Amino acid sequence: MIKIIQAAPQEAATVATLALRMWNDNTLEGLTAEFAELLASEEAAIFLLYANEQPVAFAQCQLRHDYVEGTETSPVGYLEGIYVDDDCRGRGYAKMLLCACEDWAKSKGCTEFASDCELENTGSLAFHLQMGFEEANRVICFTKKL
Repeated sequence: MIKIIQAAPQEAATVATLALRMWNDNTLEGLTAEFAELLASEEAAIFLLYANEQPVAFAQCQLRHDYVEGTETSPVGYLEGIYVDDDCRGRGYAKMLLCACEDWAKSKGCTEFASDCELENTGSLAFHLQMGFEEANRVICFTKKL
């Protein structure tokens, strides 16, 4: 049985546990605090997908009011992150979560939805293209210590 819910602030640790599998350069405590803050905001939403009552996937989206590459409107719904446990991939869960994010963005008045991925993340690139996203630009970011 599959169930998708919009996470509430008390589910921040559940989301963080899944997110840590993707963003493993963080800590559970740090991600939990970050997600608790996002879940309290009207500008963000996180959806959890449960399979057989176990959380196996999530998607984080929010509104971006600054310029988003390739878009013409503001705010823009933005897919900040999406994760499905390895053993649950290939079942359409990511697509279901993306649809939940897009519906949320529409409910907030958005007419455009965007996302990004790292240049070397070919799996994410393939997912985005398969879901109907169009590549808007490629960028390399730089930093410098002062």
